[in-house]
Amino acid sequence: MYIAGEAEIEAIARVIRSGALFRYREDSECEKFETRYAAYLGAKDFMLSVSGTFGLYAGLIGLGIGPGDEVLVPAHTYMATATAVLSVGAIPVIVDIDESLTIDPAALRDAIGPRTRAVIPVHMWGAACNMNEIMEIAANRRLLVLEDACQAIGGAYEGRRLGSIGDAGAFSFNYFKNITAGEAGGLATSDPKFAERARAAIDPCNFYWQGRTDSIRPFAGVGARASEITGAMLNVQLDRLDPMIEAMRHEKKRILAGTNQVGNIGLAASPMNSPDEDCATQVMYLLPTEEAAQKFVQTIPAVIAGKTGRHNFTQWDQVLTHEGAHHPALNPYRLPENRGCRTEYPEGLGKRSLDIVNRTVMIATHPMHGDEEIADTIHNINAAARVVLENASLDDVSLRSVAPVDLGKYDGARTA
Repeated sequence: MYIAGEAEIEAIARVIRSGALFRYREDSECEKFETRYAAYLGAKDFMLSVSGTFGLYAGLIGLGIGPGDEVLVPAHTYMATATAVLSVGAIPVIVDIDESLTIDPAALRDAIGPRTRAVIPVHMWGAACNMNEIMEIAANRRLLVLEDACQAIGGAYEGRRLGSIGDAGAFSFNYFKNITAGEAGGLATSDPKFAERARAAIDPCNFYWQGRTDSIRPFAGVGARASEITGAMLNVQLDRLDPMIEAMRHEKKRILAGTNQVGNIGLAASPMNSPDEDCATQVMYLLPTEEAAQKFVQTIPAVIAGKTGRHNFTQWDQVLTHEGAHHPALNPYRLPENRGCRTEYPEGLGKRSLDIVNRTVMIATHPMHGDEEIADTIHNINAAARVVLENASLDDVSLRSVAPVDLGKYDGARTA
């Protein structure tokens, strides 16, 4: 969470005072947010839910993914990207990332098999995937595209909002995201058929409150409606979004410009897709070795991408141990429909991805950082580069105003 204050408190208090916390009512805060956020994205529909994980789940249901299907997921993403695939009875196939920390289009193309129905490109750490190549591959191979924009609220790719480019896009509004209600999420799409199926997944009684139609047959869903408290807070947060993103983009540009000279000694800025339009929540650098990355984060406050726990496929226990459901009879890895799918995760899988994430360091930006704080960050990055790559002494480089890393932003990160 970046900023929350009296405006959010008043909006929530107003809902509580009204006594109308259920979303299906006149002047609904949830409906207001859905309409506003869909317009912000340039999508026809947005459906609010309780989490980004459920947004992914509803998106896969909306797209008709189920047993017998493979879904391609990147090797570096929060585990919910993969477990959402299991939750609908399909099989996740793990695909390498490239140095942008997003799914590698070449690896994606090579990973497509006879059972592959969809791909989930993840705009990881607010950085955009190469959506032009991904969409071209998907069109040529008839794949559905569900964007995971859970970490990329407010970002764009070549003029289009992240989460609005594929067939659908999932979002998270939990505590760690660019705007938040503590915990919430949802799904965007411009296809009315996908939207109606996703809406039924989010609320199986949706037709009860808003009227039956003959367009789809109702099916049993779990249900994950948001409350008016969530909608009220998100409407305030949405007003804050663009100024916060612009402030972080300004900070990132200053940091990259101020550290450009250390690229020639081995601290290279990570390549980005549509770099001027990403969320700029992180400034990412690629170091020559894993050891250099470890020394870097021991020198100044920073995080190694590969040390963020559940974001690496090696930590996805449910996937790697084939525990894909709460009951053996529902486990996708045991379903006869999935016998032709690629259910094994061989030794050596994702080796290239692990090399990249273990050499990538991230320095967090913040919309409240002032000029002095940004100047200190630039000085400290340059100093750490000299310590790590030129064996300079810490006494020689004199770090400035070193604040500890807020590990909460990385949802379980370790600094080394």
